[in-house]
Amino acid sequence: MASWVQSVLVVLAMVLFPTTVESKVRHYKFNVVMKNMTRLCESKPIVTINGKFPGPTLYAREDDRVIVRVVNKVPHNITIHWHGVRQLRTGWSDGPAYITQCPIQTNQSYLYKFNVTGQRGTLLWHAHITWLRATVHGAIVILPKHGVPYPFPKPDHEKIIVLGEWWKSDADDVMNQWVQTGMPPNVSDAHTINGYPGPTPGCSSSGFTLHVEAGKTYLLRIINAALNEDVFFKIAKHEFTVVEVDACYVKPFKTDTIYTAPGQTTNVLLTADQKSGKYLMAISPFMDTIVAVDNQTAIATLRYKTTKPYTPLTLTTLPATNATPATNSFIESLRSLNSPKYPALVPLKIDHSLLFVVGVGVNPCPTCVNGSRVVAGINNVTFVMPDTALLQAHYFNTSGVFTDDFPGNPVTPYNYTGSGPTNIQTTNGTKVYRLAYNSTVQVVIQGNGIIAPESHPIHLHGFNFFVVAKGLGNYDPVNDPKKFNLVDPVERNTLTVPTAGWIVIRFRADNPGVWFLHCHLEVHTTWGLKMAFLVDNGNGPNESIIPPPKDLPTC
Repeated sequence: MASWVQSVLVVLAMVLFPTTVESKVRHYKFNVVMKNMTRLCESKPIVTINGKFPGPTLYAREDDRVIVRVVNKVPHNITIHWHGVRQLRTGWSDGPAYITQCPIQTNQSYLYKFNVTGQRGTLLWHAHITWLRATVHGAIVILPKHGVPYPFPKPDHEKIIVLGEWWKSDADDVMNQWVQTGMPPNVSDAHTINGYPGPTPGCSSSGFTLHVEAGKTYLLRIINAALNEDVFFKIAKHEFTVVEVDACYVKPFKTDTIYTAPGQTTNVLLTADQKSGKYLMAISPFMDTIVAVDNQTAIATLRYKTTKPYTPLTLTTLPATNATPATNSFIESLRSLNSPKYPALVPLKIDHSLLFVVGVGVNPCPTCVNGSRVVAGINNVTFVMPDTALLQAHYFNTSGVFTDDFPGNPVTPYNYTGSGPTNIQTTNGTKVYRLAYNSTVQVVIQGNGIIAPESHPIHLHGFNFFVVAKGLGNYDPVNDPKKFNLVDPVERNTLTVPTAGWIVIRFRADNPGVWFLHCHLEVHTTWGLKMAFLVDNGNGPNESIIPPPKDLPTC
């Protein structure tokens, strides 16, 4: 063949079948090991990745392939969830134990393999079994493709801020307290900023310090890795420009207080525009109902590089614990960028219109302290974890593991935020809701007032969704749709249902597999506030889940 013909064919191939030559394969190794850590002036062994708390940051670029070998060297089963990664057709790597995989047992390993297709921004990874994510968590940073700028002014530097909780006792022992007694478990003993609580009553340990240079702008990648608490984040005298949540760009807005729930990520620009000195950085809890929280404020410091010794710390005032207006102001400021490059593709025609009522209940428990156990559920169903992973049972058509009759609406409607039903027991079941590939879904997530109304951070695996509306009281299917924002609603993977209120999401079921939806308060997940969507395969291999890997753990 003549050389000019070969050249023409090469050019045609590049045009017709472009390759992502810039994408890379990123390899990581996560060793799950025990490590002694000292916090609050007390030491204890904790489960970690590579001996770090928080764990190592996973870096990638949009469209890269990521391969992580997880080797379990501790006497606990483990799985890792890549929170917010779409996992298109790769549900085997999503990570929730007994949903998409059986756990990695002691002295075993598993290779997680996935692409970060069409995603860029800040996400997180964490353990997804029992309460191990208390210490097994870290950041995921997905950079834009080479040559693609941020849709906001380029920062001079980027910093990761991971927010968490710390218990003096073992976190799984705290969880088992509920199993044994039926009573709510103890709240944490401290909050943490990048793993450190800072000085607390009875312990004068130092906290995290963020070093900045005057006049420079910093992109702070803020991750709420706490188990059970929404928090406020603030830095004295400094203002933030919010530019992204849950790895989705938003219309920039300014605020001096960040509100974030467990599982949520927030990217903000911070300019070091104050005089040289030290400034208080702090987080404190949000709770606007009677539920107990850890009232301990975590303290860190923002320090200018030219600060002189013995310069006093500039303080700030955090919002009150029940500062609902502060949370509403933050949430209602979030709008999708909705630009030509980053459009908000909100489904307008809906195939499945669902109403999920979320909250707690009380079931009989003869061995518990009061003869009963606090539980939680969706549409009065307390989810029972199977012995075999749901995705395996679905793929291999194994019967007896789950049923696909999860109720799309409450079986018996009631005044959800009012007096409620007289019977506050739930039913137990391992149920999924089945969706056809590429169908469109609207879910009204309605909080109830049983025992106590409470806000719920709800996370959906495998998808992003658009938050088109929220409100207080009971959702009104006649009048509330008139308030829907179908133009530029915020896109994310974890939302907060307001206390005694509701929220509406929309998404397209374009990802075949079994996808967990659950409260990201670990206490509520443990109690059963969870379910799963089963999305059937579409047409052909590109719309079907890939076969399971050979090293998939067994139960």
